[in-house]
Amino acid sequence: MASVKVLGIETSCDETSAAVVEDGVEIISNVVSSQIELHRPYGGVVPELASRNHLQLIDGVVKDALEKAGTSITEMDAIAATYGPGLASSLLIGLNTGKGIAFATGKPFIAINHIEAHLYSPVMTAVDALPMVSLIVSGGHTILVHATGMGRHEILGQTVDDAAGEAFDKVAKLLGLGYPGGPEIDNRAKQGHADAINFPRSMLDNASYNFSFSGLKTSVLYYLRKNPQPNIADVCASFQEAVVDILVGKAIRAALDTGVKTVSASGGVSINSRFRDKLAAECDRRGRRLLLVPPPLCTDNAAMIAALAFFKLQQGRGSDFALEVAPSIGLGVAA
Repeated sequence: MASVKVLGIETSCDETSAAVVEDGVEIISNVVSSQIELHRPYGGVVPELASRNHLQLIDGVVKDALEKAGTSITEMDAIAATYGPGLASSLLIGLNTGKGIAFATGKPFIAINHIEAHLYSPVMTAVDALPMVSLIVSGGHTILVHATGMGRHEILGQTVDDAAGEAFDKVAKLLGLGYPGGPEIDNRAKQGHADAINFPRSMLDNASYNFSFSGLKTSVLYYLRKNPQPNIADVCASFQEAVVDILVGKAIRAALDTGVKTVSASGGVSINSRFRDKLAAECDRRGRRLLLVPPPLCTDNAAMIAALAFFKLQQGRGSDFALEVAPSIGLGVAA
């Protein structure tokens, strides 16, 4: 049987990415141009700057992905692009580029939900990943999902306020650390003591699988007001430990309650070293298999877009060229 190659395009936030993936699992190329340095002086993503940068880079990034894959547009079997969620002005660049290429070449076009791509990204490294309980933890999303097959999943819980990644960024800002906050806190925490400050574990003992990080962030704020010259490393380590306890605790409980033997994690926050170590230890203790997506595939990337598109193509699920961006779309809504 002939292999199927998909060109994926991702511009949901501040990474411009294009990738060629074969049969949904083999990454032939995955080019990612990050805008972190562009937005660092502002302490967060500036939508107008992000979209302008995408517009300048997208053609070159797509060309680079094809060249690195040693192939051409005409050899692609389908074209895929993210349509949501994300920044509307950024999504427009990638979605319209994907539509344009597909229309001009007569290839099938598949619009992809960015969160769903994160959810199924473990399949790229383990085709037997499903069924699984999966944590999607990124700057904008914290979602716990029970997935039983490709396109068959149930949301068990999600954040009721801040996402874990938002909490990391906001606490880093309170501490005067750089952007993005996650890596900064992870690095500082390695020199601190996780039990130095007893920050709250919001909703950890709640029967719900939902998450809440706003109260934890506020607790850090109050601590800093009372302690104007804190040990930064201890604050980072204690805050990080609280976040990790909440994430790992909910994920393990979900795996036990559902009887699922595989736990996975994806999204930018899942790169956090303490999160990976503690989730691995708990999965080992509970007899669960752990699938951690490789760091390059945790942040926004087009490989996961192309991979999910392959499976949708196999299911005969293409997208209409009239489809528009959906900046606020949630998980589980098919294009």
